[in-house]
Amino acid sequence: MADDFKTLFVTAADKPALIAFSTPAWLDNVKSALQELNYKVHTAATHSDFLVRFHQVRYQVIVVEELFCANNLDENSTLKTLQSMPMSLRRDATVILLGDSFQTFAPMEAFQQSVHAVINSSEMFMIGQLIEKAVAENTLFLKSYREVQSHVSSL
Repeated sequence: MADDFKTLFVTAADKPALIAFSTPAWLDNVKSALQELNYKVHTAATHSDFLVRFHQVRYQVIVVEELFCANNLDENSTLKTLQSMPMSLRRDATVILLGDSFQTFAPMEAFQQSVHAVINSSEMFMIGQLIEKAVAENTLFLKSYREVQSHVSSL
């Protein structure tokens, strides 16, 4: 119970991650993998819970199940909300979509879903490495942007 209470608060030294899953086994695997990568993991049980948590903390990683609180991808309100958010709200997070209908690290599928990476659930056995790779690629991709943004803000 005390550990659950400690995870609610995020300090400047923490690496916060938010996960939204309906499948308990997947939730446990992703949560464990993120904790092994030293992320402080918050879980969302519903779409409204996801929205509340998302707007309270600047998450570095967000992992969403394709069928989170939905019967099919088109009903996934959380994904639709992320897709329609302005980039300024989600730029700092690496957004990963996990499900059965994707090919792992297929860039066009990720682009089509407005996320940074897609992962097929059959690759769950190496989810930690896949999350680490997605974060590293996103960080490298945004490096120049962040440098320019820093330079402009110092003028």
